[in-house]
Amino acid sequence: MRLATLRDGSRDGRLMVVRRDGEALLDATPAARTLQDALDRWEEAEPKLRALAESLDAGRAAGVPLDPRALHSPLPRAYEWVDGSAYLNHVRLVRKARGAEPPPTLETDPLVYQGGSGVLLGPTEDIPLPDPGWGLDLEGEVCCILGDVPRGTRAADAGRHVRLLCLANDVTLRNLVPGELAKGFGFFQSKPATAFSPFAVTPDEVGPAWRDGRLHLRMTVRWNGEVVGTVDAGPEMHFSFFQLLEHVARTRGFTAGTLLGSGTVSNADRARGWSCIAEQRALEMIDGGAPRTRFLAAGDTVEIEVRDGAGRNVFGTISQRVRAP
Repeated sequence: MRLATLRDGSRDGRLMVVRRDGEALLDATPAARTLQDALDRWEEAEPKLRALAESLDAGRAAGVPLDPRALHSPLPRAYEWVDGSAYLNHVRLVRKARGAEPPPTLETDPLVYQGGSGVLLGPTEDIPLPDPGWGLDLEGEVCCILGDVPRGTRAADAGRHVRLLCLANDVTLRNLVPGELAKGFGFFQSKPATAFSPFAVTPDEVGPAWRDGRLHLRMTVRWNGEVVGTVDAGPEMHFSFFQLLEHVARTRGFTAGTLLGSGTVSNADRARGWSCIAEQRALEMIDGGAPRTRFLAAGDTVEIEVRDGAGRNVFGTISQRVRAP
């Protein structure tokens, strides 16, 4: 089952189910008014949503044509946005480029930060860039949308709390990062609003590609129409979503409607390309002593998507343009 949120003038939009071919939507109001409403009452709402989706796919219900520009992020605002860094190749490259050693617990203790969740960008919404000197970067990620998560949840039980999967462009202002980290208090100004994919999907929608708490599909990233990355999201995700969830739930619980991110999808094989500019710049610094690839500029476009074995665009395409105020 695939879900989307239609812009309707309200803060949280209107929940819709998505036809299997991704070309039509059906109002999900009979099951839940918003995605947050559905997440709050998942055991009751999910069967009703699946019935609506089956009716739409079978042609028994008349949907409306899908226009990605009319969609919010699946959750236009969320209770929490917690992002990990589960692809250790990315961590090692970026740190090596700046002459920093990875933490000694890199392989045993996940890196996590908490981003802003009150304002999230829709899948086709412009990325504002007030100052080119801030170093705007894209970051292709896989995310989970969670149900209620009790404190102390273990990885072995974490799967029952994963409601939906989606993609994110977790943009970063790279040139603001060093000053913030030097304070010893983490990211804040360097992490503006994140954009999410048009669709959020139940894990069964991707079949066996969802296993061991990882999405075993390939992410394609395009910059100004050119493919810069075709990265495998599954095999090199060192910490699974289940392990990330155990880590973040060690000392506190999370409410339904929390977003959990994988961090930048990264592969050791350079032929796979990259899903964030910082990684390419790190390789250039390691190989030649200086970065050559620029950061994003006004007018640039970014596209991020994942297709399954049949070529179906599972989450729809994040398709954004960088805009100067």
